[in-house]
Amino acid sequence: MATFQFIAKDGSGQERRGTIEAGDRAGAIAAIRAQGLFPTALGEVKSAPAPEKGSKAKAPAKTGGKPAKKGGLMNAQINIKLPAFLRGRVKAKELTSFTRQLATLVNAGLPLMRCIEVMKKQKMAPAMKDCLDGISEGIAGGATFSESLTAYPKVFDNLYVNMVKAGEAGGVLEVVLNRLAEFAEKAEKIKNKVKGAMIYPSVVLFAAIGITAFLLLTVIPKFQQVFNDILGGQALPAITQFVMNLSEFVQHNGLQIAAAVAALVVVVKVVGKTKQGAYMFDKIRLSVPVIGTLVRRTAIAQFTRTLGTLLSSGVPILQALVIVRDTTANRVVRGAIQTVHDAVKEGESMTDPLASSGVFPPMVVSMVQVGEETGALPDMLTRIANTYDDEVDNAVAGMTAAIEPALIIFLAVVVGTIVIAMFLPMIKIISSVSGGSTVGG
Repeated sequence: MATFQFIAKDGSGQERRGTIEAGDRAGAIAAIRAQGLFPTALGEVKSAPAPEKGSKAKAPAKTGGKPAKKGGLMNAQINIKLPAFLRGRVKAKELTSFTRQLATLVNAGLPLMRCIEVMKKQKMAPAMKDCLDGISEGIAGGATFSESLTAYPKVFDNLYVNMVKAGEAGGVLEVVLNRLAEFAEKAEKIKNKVKGAMIYPSVVLFAAIGITAFLLLTVIPKFQQVFNDILGGQALPAITQFVMNLSEFVQHNGLQIAAAVAALVVVVKVVGKTKQGAYMFDKIRLSVPVIGTLVRRTAIAQFTRTLGTLLSSGVPILQALVIVRDTTANRVVRGAIQTVHDAVKEGESMTDPLASSGVFPPMVVSMVQVGEETGALPDMLTRIANTYDDEVDNAVAGMTAAIEPALIIFLAVVVGTIVIAMFLPMIKIISSVSGGSTVGG
């Protein structure tokens, strides 16, 4: 018998850690599952080798005068040797492609082991190949497909594992895999659209900052010297004086400005890692006029599509709500989902907690209520997701159309103000020179 160290989640989503004895890895997974837990990481605890005959065992190292614990959980964690690919990453596109191809092979009637062997022969990332090697070993050892997936939590999340488990139980694995692939494709599509919409504004904003800094640090000081030499200390126009003062401030306090910006970024990062700070920032993201609408619609689309996909795959609603909660990034939305979970656990409907959360609009609440009353909640959630996917597309297009001219105008105003500020004294200089030439003639 071997000893295995495991990390698992219970039915409420809480993380549990411990050790278990089993004949092999598959047996350990089965024993953990028998306790009502969902393993997310599993590693064998390697025992220390016995000392050779005639050799003296080394005394244990002293740690502050206290003897080290033997056989404890901390010692077991240190001896765990998880596979190297658990520290790697598989891209979402690769996982989606794998899921889609696996669904096609399963639908064609091939046994699962044969499907995985076929997939292993294809060209793919080394991390994905390592995953397939481990999965095939798990299945060969007697574990189910979903149980084998739980050993790789950085590749296959709770949503993926639980949907596969539901597909295995219902005998519709190929249907579930197709749904997973469609879900991943739509989620990646929305993510790429949002990222793409922010590229152009970011480039224009950085260009505006760079051009302004170049003018203030390089060009303006030269004009200032020229004006002082020619005008002899005469009063400059107000806008010119303002630009000159701003240039001097940036020149003399450049390091302080950079340090202040860096300190602000660090403070935001540190506060964002705290529970209260992260919640506050997520709440602000939902409240910002333009960005908040996009964030809210994206969160609602993700919530409804994930929950609808899980329910239509046969996952129990309480377990589905826990999975959706854990896969939701925004903490305000996550708190609302937890409230819904608690209400459903007490035998209530989803409608009242959704309405009282303030996150979900009345239209979503009404459609969920209709879905509960008619028994077609999964279909209704999918319809809501499709509607909000379209709204996200429209919001991204509208935001892009509005931001581009706004940033161009902003850049033109900044650069134009500096140019005008430098041009006004030149008019005065040219006028004085022209007047002097006329009088002399």
